[in-house]
Amino acid sequence: MKSLDKDLFVTFMKIGGFTLGGGAAMIPLMEQQVVTRHQWLTHSEFMDVMAVSQATPGVFAVNMASHIGYKVGGIRSGIIASLGVIFPSLVIILIIAIIFSRFRDNHWVEAAFKGIRPAVVALLAVPVFKMAKTAKVTWSNVWIPFLSTALIIFGVTPALIILAAGVAGFLYGLTRDDKQTSAK
Repeated sequence: MKSLDKDLFVTFMKIGGFTLGGGAAMIPLMEQQVVTRHQWLTHSEFMDVMAVSQATPGVFAVNMASHIGYKVGGIRSGIIASLGVIFPSLVIILIIAIIFSRFRDNHWVEAAFKGIRPAVVALLAVPVFKMAKTAKVTWSNVWIPFLSTALIIFGVTPALIILAAGVAGFLYGLTRDDKQTSAK
């Protein structure tokens, strides 16, 4: 296995194995590993990959891993990064499936899950604030994430919201370019 592929597999295996709460909760650790530690992507590239991964059908964490792997090393690296992020969950789920039936009514297990739930909420909140900072959300455009959230709550698919926001941003960029060109 090539060094980059090995690094991708191990990095995404750690991300997949040490993050509770699913794909969104992985974002801070993924950003730390991919942007800060390995410098495979810039913050801006990472945000772009997140947007594409969110709009791509499938599991968010796998989408992130495959897009990052592909961006830094091609198709093979994308597959290897995806396998890395999936591997810990697969092993853990198999182990839980084997032994959970014995402990499902255990008071201690139930209490542990009640303690984990609020921590997962915090894990999900951190990437939201980091993404807002990286995406340059200000008081003038904060309405966009709030409106998007409301639309999702009322059943609008996130893919449609991302598509509409992308088109609106493109059109806004065109009008800004026209104004700047005519001002010169």
